[in-house]
Amino acid sequence: MKIAIVGTGYVGLVSGTCFSEMGVDVTCVDVDKNKVQNLQNGIIPIYEPGLEELVRRNMAAERLHFTTDLREVLDDVEVVFSAVGTPPDEDGSADLKYVLEVARTIGRYINKYLVVVTKSTVPVGTAIKVKNTIQEELDRRGVNIEFDVASNPEFLKEGAAIEDFMRPDRVVVGVDSDQAKEIMTRLYRPFMLTNDRMIFTDIPSAEMIKYAANSMLATRISFMNDIANLCELVGANVNMVRKGIGSDSRIGTKFLYPGCGYGGSCFPKDVKALIKTAEQNGYEMRVLKSVEEVNEKQKTVLFDKFLKHFNGDVKGRIVAIWGLSFKPETDDMREAPSLILIDLLLEKGVTVKVYDPIAMDECKRRVGDRVIYCKDMYDATVDADALMLVTEWKEFRMPSWGVLNKSMVNHVVIDGRNIYDREEIERMGFTYYKIG
Repeated sequence: MKIAIVGTGYVGLVSGTCFSEMGVDVTCVDVDKNKVQNLQNGIIPIYEPGLEELVRRNMAAERLHFTTDLREVLDDVEVVFSAVGTPPDEDGSADLKYVLEVARTIGRYINKYLVVVTKSTVPVGTAIKVKNTIQEELDRRGVNIEFDVASNPEFLKEGAAIEDFMRPDRVVVGVDSDQAKEIMTRLYRPFMLTNDRMIFTDIPSAEMIKYAANSMLATRISFMNDIANLCELVGANVNMVRKGIGSDSRIGTKFLYPGCGYGGSCFPKDVKALIKTAEQNGYEMRVLKSVEEVNEKQKTVLFDKFLKHFNGDVKGRIVAIWGLSFKPETDDMREAPSLILIDLLLEKGVTVKVYDPIAMDECKRRVGDRVIYCKDMYDATVDADALMLVTEWKEFRMPSWGVLNKSMVNHVVIDGRNIYDREEIERMGFTYYKIG
């Protein structure tokens, strides 16, 4: 089976590589000539564990190809996935210009039946726009070529995307024809022993499922952060509260961990887009508006604790930040809490020293030389007045408190992910703050 995937960003590259690993002949298409050339040379534009090895292996097996020209493969493929970006407009709605440009290209150059699948996260109703755009180009050409449009949202977790794609807990596909359903079933069959994890829906429902799923997860995070902040005020332990409610089978334990706010490419963007979709349809998503508000405030919580500890006297002090990416196992800093924290500290005249195992180059691109980049986690703490844990990378889980005791000037640890044990840290002479 031959397919094409337009867009070699996170979703497109992971999807194309995993399909090729299962024996599908995949051509990934991107308008960025430098990116395509780098990919052809085995240079990966993103960090994702295991991805580089898979790309090189499937390129060597001649199952994975890269090009800048979608036209050259349209006659050979059965399916074209659109995995281009849908960045938020200023009003929070998803920008569909890249999605519709792919549709226009397909309409101009297809010569046989094709299934056009939207993989990007797009608002409900996008499939209709894609279908109409393709049909307009066919009408302009004066040709009658059958095609189907489908929706196949992705549910990949950055840092675990290969595992998520190769062993999905569900595959959601929105279709409106039996032919498209048969082709999508055949394409995904290698990824599951049975098809009981394939969920076929109408297209609008498939488009809604991705937004609803991410918004639910974001809601759980903000809810738990709200509970954590209240726990601090009333003297309750949020970790005990989390265990107590998570043991309820109706609730479960996932995404009930308090922290310093969520970020990344999905949750913030998708929450905003769903709020905007509701507004465009005359409805107010009051819960999601609160979720967004709580999350933005939560990104300042480490700074607030720092300011309170030193009674506002922070100018000239030194802060070490461990972790810059929005989550472990990725270099992605989109909407990362670390960016808000850095800005707040710098505005108060604090010297900021940072370390992250992967995201240092991305931080340099976003922040420039306003912070001090350190060679390792301990280098960042030299002469520091406080250490802030922002991203829970594994190497930060068991630091040498003896080394930190000697390297830091003031022994203050502000834990944004609640990964440390209070008794152990305080026994070593540190003042410890956590979430909740």
